[in-house]
Amino acid sequence: MERLWSPWRMQYVTTADGDEGCIFCDHLASGDDVDAHVLFRSEHCFVLLNAYPYNTGHLMVAPFRHVAELDALSPEERTDIMETTNSAISIIRRTMDAHGFNVGLNLGRAAGAGIPGHCHVHVVPRWGGDTNFMTTVGDTKVLPELIRDTDQKLRPHFAALSE
Repeated sequence: MERLWSPWRMQYVTTADGDEGCIFCDHLASGDDVDAHVLFRSEHCFVLLNAYPYNTGHLMVAPFRHVAELDALSPEERTDIMETTNSAISIIRRTMDAHGFNVGLNLGRAAGAGIPGHCHVHVVPRWGGDTNFMTTVGDTKVLPELIRDTDQKLRPHFAALSE
């Protein structure tokens, strides 16, 4: 049997079911957007690279307020989240030449939400060749780029949104 080592996932595996805080609120409060991989802050929401991505460039758009459901957001917050999601898709399409996207929300633990208390939109770029035998047979995802490299690639484009 072959083994693919991914030791960076141990932190996630051992804390995935923990209730210690909220990663979104913690990243916002960190004071260091670069270290926290917060790419952008709008009026009501922010963009954060996923530390345990399904694909390179996987990011999340979340409201500043810690709320679990869409109906708990104001119309302005919902609009800002959708506009920011649209901008994120456009930036990734231009910068990373993505062929398509999976975009969605998992509302509630039963729906697959890893952080059920803070709603967020997943933006997952897709390419025609991003699924191979490792994913299909080995149930293992191979990511071709480090998160810091993705951050450096995307950050200037998100910064331009603030100008």
